[in-house]
Amino acid sequence: MTGYDAIVYDLDGTLVELDVDWNAVAVDVREVYVRSNVDPPGDGLWDMLESASDVGLAAEVESTIAVHEHDGARTSVRLARADELLERSHPTGVCSLNCERACRIALEEHALEPAVDAVVGRDTIGTWKPDPEPLLATVRKLDADPGRALFVGDSARDRETAKRAGVDFEYVGEGASGV
Repeated sequence: MTGYDAIVYDLDGTLVELDVDWNAVAVDVREVYVRSNVDPPGDGLWDMLESASDVGLAAEVESTIAVHEHDGARTSVRLARADELLERSHPTGVCSLNCERACRIALEEHALEPAVDAVVGRDTIGTWKPDPEPLLATVRKLDADPGRALFVGDSARDRETAKRAGVDFEYVGEGASGV
């Protein structure tokens, strides 16, 4: 990782493993649609999140997901890359598909917050990965150039985000574990 001016990490699956049952989250988000008499766009959580603003449910869907993420951040498991983060002297950020507050809770729970200079979550800027803007916003907060930054993540979505942002990418472990 030498040669970079800034390092940005994904959170869940990279620094920590959030204790979240994503199937239960999808069930709860689906219930938001049902209570509002709106047909969900499918069973996929991210499809329901992406469609929520179109049907006036964005705030409630976001809140429903965030409750699960907050709880899961409090009981998350610290992963090996967290130790690496503490050893870095570069400006360091977190760019996550999780909400910003959940990121901050997990960082606090694992005593990582002093090593992180910027946090951008799903709800920080209005777009989320694989849109490049969350990663670019994190890099800007670190006063770095995208061409001199590295994004470390665990998914194909992370890799695509880095590619779109013009940021080098490194997989955690053996490579992509999903989107």
